[in-house]
Amino acid sequence: MACVLQRDGTAPRAINRAPQIRSVGAAKRTLRQLARDRMKKGFSTIMSAQFFSSLADNALLVAAVELLHASQAPAWQTPALAPMFALFYVVLAPFVGAFADSIPKGRVMFISNGIKIVGCLMMLLGAHPLLAYAVVGLGAATYSPAKYGILTELLPPSQLVKGNGWIEGLTVGSIILGILLGGQLVGPRLAPWLLGIDLPLIDTGIDTPPEAAITVIAVIYVVAAIINLYIPRTEAPLIPMKGSVPTMMRDFSACNARLWADKLGQITLATTTLLWGIFGNLRLIVFAWAAAALGYGTTQASNLAGVVIIGSVVGAVAASVMTRLERATDVLTLGILVGFVMIGLNLIHSAQAAAPFLVVLGALCGYLIVPMNALLQHRGHNLMGAGRSIAVQNFNEQACILGLGALYTGMTRVGLSAFGAITIFGLMVAGVMALIRRWHRYNTQQHRDELERLLAIARTDGGH
Repeated sequence: MACVLQRDGTAPRAINRAPQIRSVGAAKRTLRQLARDRMKKGFSTIMSAQFFSSLADNALLVAAVELLHASQAPAWQTPALAPMFALFYVVLAPFVGAFADSIPKGRVMFISNGIKIVGCLMMLLGAHPLLAYAVVGLGAATYSPAKYGILTELLPPSQLVKGNGWIEGLTVGSIILGILLGGQLVGPRLAPWLLGIDLPLIDTGIDTPPEAAITVIAVIYVVAAIINLYIPRTEAPLIPMKGSVPTMMRDFSACNARLWADKLGQITLATTTLLWGIFGNLRLIVFAWAAAALGYGTTQASNLAGVVIIGSVVGAVAASVMTRLERATDVLTLGILVGFVMIGLNLIHSAQAAAPFLVVLGALCGYLIVPMNALLQHRGHNLMGAGRSIAVQNFNEQACILGLGALYTGMTRVGLSAFGAITIFGLMVAGVMALIRRWHRYNTQQHRDELERLLAIARTDGGH
């Protein structure tokens, strides 16, 4: 019987099947390993590009502040920088998400850094700092949906908190380092050295410390743009931009309503909107506070801001390690504490006390924002796609920055001190976070089944 089977060829096929199975299994394992390696490489490239782009954004903020001071601009124009930067996030929100989903996101990030370079050149050529900084905000508004959207394409949901922990820790670090760098670039040590650099046969027209700082910052944007060219293309399908402007606005409005109606998305969106609205303006309030409480100028204030990096990075990384995606809402109570800790800044009158205080405040903020961002991105990706969901998030957060920035600018024009602004913003954080926590508790009681279904999705890598 065996001989007959061998002559018919049946046995050899049966005998050879095991090696084939082993080879197929090995091939699958190899492909999975290659995918993981590509994911790691892509994530590190995104982090590098984000670091340099964010570093330049925040260094430019300090340079713009000093440029306004040097030109003896009215005091209200300094707090107006934050809402001007947020302007295009709000105006172009219906379009930038769709744009980020329509072409590879690495290319979107490259174009965005190019727009930021144009904003730097406008400052150097004499455009008003508020107008030029708004153009930089245009680049940032285009950059953000691609930066966060590619995370949801590159990482599975179970890795989103960890990925956000790294990217947010790096972003917060680059914010502080950028402010620190900007302060040094316009300070008495680096500025004279930069202005002393001469190019043979070329008159650069760069004659002041802010202009020298802006030139260096433009070079950093160029570095970020070059790194963008090496961001890998993901397998996520591209979604073409379709329809007229009114159609795209209706689509964006529907996406916005969908995320606010989601029982998890609404809580995370409300939280991140409030926190970024407050902290987006707090960076400028700190300059006024350092001048009033410590007698610091621009360079000294930016140096003091650098200590926040220790706490913020530790808080962000701790959240990425200790908080699972489905447990992100557990940090809501922490938001109330952040508001009261912020008010405590008014009690600080020495640099020795300010440094550890700002470290603690940074750690609390980092630990709070990372899980909220991760869960919000997860829900948005499931509901409407990565780019559109990030555009919705940016619209709400930047609209809050715009509104609160306009409020702070107006209060500055009528003489409100930095101490008063910190008190108002701290009470706002504590009060609104208490309302958001009650809102979530209501959802857990009245919509328990729906929340359990959404949390079950967050526990898996399955997407929808």
